[in-house]
Amino acid sequence: MQQELFPSRPEANPKIYAYLDKHNPELKGLLKVGYTKRPVEERVKEQYNILMPGDAPYKIVFEKEAMRPDGTTFLDYEVHTMLIKHGVHRVMGEWFRCTVEDVKNAVDAVIERSELSYGRTEDFKMRPEQEEAVEKTANYFMSYKQREEGHTPHFLWNCKMRFGKTFAAYQLALKMKWRRVLVLTFKPAVAQAWGEDLLTHKDFEGWQFLDSKTQTDKDIDTSKPFVCFGSFQDFLGKNKAGGIKEKHEWTRGFNWDCVILDEYHYGAWRDDAQILIGSRDDDVKAETENPDYFDEDLMPITANNYLYLSGTPFRALASGEFIEEEIYNWTYTDEQRAKEEWGSKADNPYESLPRMVMLTYQLPPSISNIVDDGEFYEFDLNTFFAAEGEFENAHFRFKDDVQKWLDMIRGQYLPTTLDNLKQQNRKPPLPFYDIRLKGVLNHTLWFLPNVAACYAMKNLLCERQNVFYKDYEVIVCAGVKAGIGLDALAPVENAMAKPDPLHCKSITLSCGKLTTGVTIRPWTGIFMLRDTSSPETYFQAAFRVQSPWVLKNPDGLNPNKVEILKQECYIFDFAPNRALRKLAEYSNNLDVSDKDPEQKVADLIHFFPVLCYDDGVMKNLDAGEILDMAMSSTTATLLARRWESATLVNVTNGVLEKLLKDEDALNALMRIEGFRNLNNDIETIINKTKNVKNIKKKGDISKKEKKKLSEEEKEIKSKRKMIQEKLIKFATRIPIFMYLTDYRERSLRDVITQLEPGLFRKVTGIEKKEFELLVSIGVFNEAIMNDAVFKFKRYEDNSLTYAGGINRHEEETKVGGFSTSISKDEYDNIYAKLN
Repeated sequence: MQQELFPSRPEANPKIYAYLDKHNPELKGLLKVGYTKRPVEERVKEQYNILMPGDAPYKIVFEKEAMRPDGTTFLDYEVHTMLIKHGVHRVMGEWFRCTVEDVKNAVDAVIERSELSYGRTEDFKMRPEQEEAVEKTANYFMSYKQREEGHTPHFLWNCKMRFGKTFAAYQLALKMKWRRVLVLTFKPAVAQAWGEDLLTHKDFEGWQFLDSKTQTDKDIDTSKPFVCFGSFQDFLGKNKAGGIKEKHEWTRGFNWDCVILDEYHYGAWRDDAQILIGSRDDDVKAETENPDYFDEDLMPITANNYLYLSGTPFRALASGEFIEEEIYNWTYTDEQRAKEEWGSKADNPYESLPRMVMLTYQLPPSISNIVDDGEFYEFDLNTFFAAEGEFENAHFRFKDDVQKWLDMIRGQYLPTTLDNLKQQNRKPPLPFYDIRLKGVLNHTLWFLPNVAACYAMKNLLCERQNVFYKDYEVIVCAGVKAGIGLDALAPVENAMAKPDPLHCKSITLSCGKLTTGVTIRPWTGIFMLRDTSSPETYFQAAFRVQSPWVLKNPDGLNPNKVEILKQECYIFDFAPNRALRKLAEYSNNLDVSDKDPEQKVADLIHFFPVLCYDDGVMKNLDAGEILDMAMSSTTATLLARRWESATLVNVTNGVLEKLLKDEDALNALMRIEGFRNLNNDIETIINKTKNVKNIKKKGDISKKEKKKLSEEEKEIKSKRKMIQEKLIKFATRIPIFMYLTDYRERSLRDVITQLEPGLFRKVTGIEKKEFELLVSIGVFNEAIMNDAVFKFKRYEDNSLTYAGGINRHEEETKVGGFSTSISKDEYDNIYAKLN
């Protein structure tokens, strides 16, 4: 199995060459400019069919790699076009009347794209899932029923990185016949992708692209269709007077057909966006509630539709911000399943999308013992890679141990127990030790805790003892010196230009830059050297290495043929339990089906193999082993916290409005302890929220309005929190019910559908069908509850097993007509506490 996980990279050496003919007088002064992926001498010799030894009738005068620093390749016809553009005369075919310097300059211009003028040369079609996303979204927007009530429809594409969101979004614009589209993002580095897709594809003929950072409406013809791209920070940032920036005033002059919010995941959007579009008064902001979702109503512009794009919209999915019909899902599992099902049929559109492999390593105690710490008493990466100082003075606090780690990943620091393995030629699959891995890891991203750690790592890699790493160009992509947005990308690509990504090596050190929204094809592996509580951050970074890397038209004869340079890509993690917890969260949060978490993990790792290295053995983990390791440090206290988490319930305005409209659901909640005047509280929250929005949207706020705003937001926050706390209190009764029942619940659906309705009513206070209704409305977050239910049962079962194989269901007690596994006294005691 392991051999299949580490395929070698195909031999590829694409080159542009030029030669002159030494014997043919009519070819004097001419150069033949061509392309080959084989040795140039071999290719040119073929053209002359030389059979006898002696002086060759040709002379090769130029050869250079036909690959740009970003990993894209080009063919000879692009060089021919550049030569002609600069006045060089084509005599026939590939023969040109020019000098070697002319060829060199033309090749450099193609590589650097220094004279780039977008031409509409692309004509590829949408993949099936892109067509499905466009169709579902268009149907929803066109049939939206609440537009007349003042609501603007919004839709979420929960689509993995590499889905092709820009191209598909533009296809949606064509289908909807939109003419004015605004794209906002917190990641300005994605501007190039949005521009290229619009300006190079034949489908978008006539469309214009405007970058709001440097352009205004004066740079385009607003009577024709156009896309305006802007960073959220710049576009909605305030001027000194507190208003919209003067250069963006024109955007208020008309109604946008659609606003597209790109890279919409937890973090920047939720926090920074609320600050940008929220109250302009610091004192008011300090008291305002900060919802878990972006509020379109506070935008200083108007739009007919909102489209949200993200590969990891965990918070948006959990908050109930979008209902089922407002979401299109396309996960990594969906993609790789489509790739597998397409099989060997021609033109597989998924063939170039690499499979991901996770390799986790249990570090030997001699390295890890110094920082076994944290909430789960595990190896703490942030502590291990803690650093001090700046730039060339930065250094690791545990420098000697980090050095041991550097030695270990190249096989030079191994526990004594591995000596025998080395002697037996059984080399462990360490990144720079196993020949199969080492051969494909020319370019890697190392994700570190902070800027100081990035510089400390570079300084350590450059020290004399680390001669192994001298072959790698080390780039610090962190801090102010690295640049902002696209400026941070150039040094990384420049490091891959010596001479090209296939023939050089690099290590990029980052603590956040270039870990979302960008494509760097030659990256094949990422080293996760930091702890993060956010699975969004973890997998946004991890999926950077899944960018396709192909050699198009490798023989120069078949335009539709590609040679895949990256079949697999790798995540290396050195805190196994935490890594596997993130993987379990990722699979559970993005799979919206009602499968239990173990099945979701099993579905994912069918296409995302996970290997764990411990004490000389590399084991391919199954779903059960992953969940056991992920929960290995879980305690009853931590599980209890999950049932007290605010993420279990949704109290957004959308959910509350649905409650008010559903009498049965409202009555069900009224039967829960503490919910007597619920409808009055909900109406207060909704009405006052609308009032607050109207004040904010107004712009300039008087002192009297500021005071009113502050008071109303305090009241909204207080009442919303009160409802949330009561719902959480109700949720804490569910594990008690699960303990009492004899059914093996593995998901919330099991809790609802199992066969003891009377017990459910006694423990929770409401009927099962009423609870199911509340779940369907979104009051309770089904995905997060599924995870909590599953972990509760898994922990309970494991605890019984560890206690000596006790089966608490072997002896049952009839209590009130219901079958339980505890004594009547115990049951009465628990029930008394609930009431």
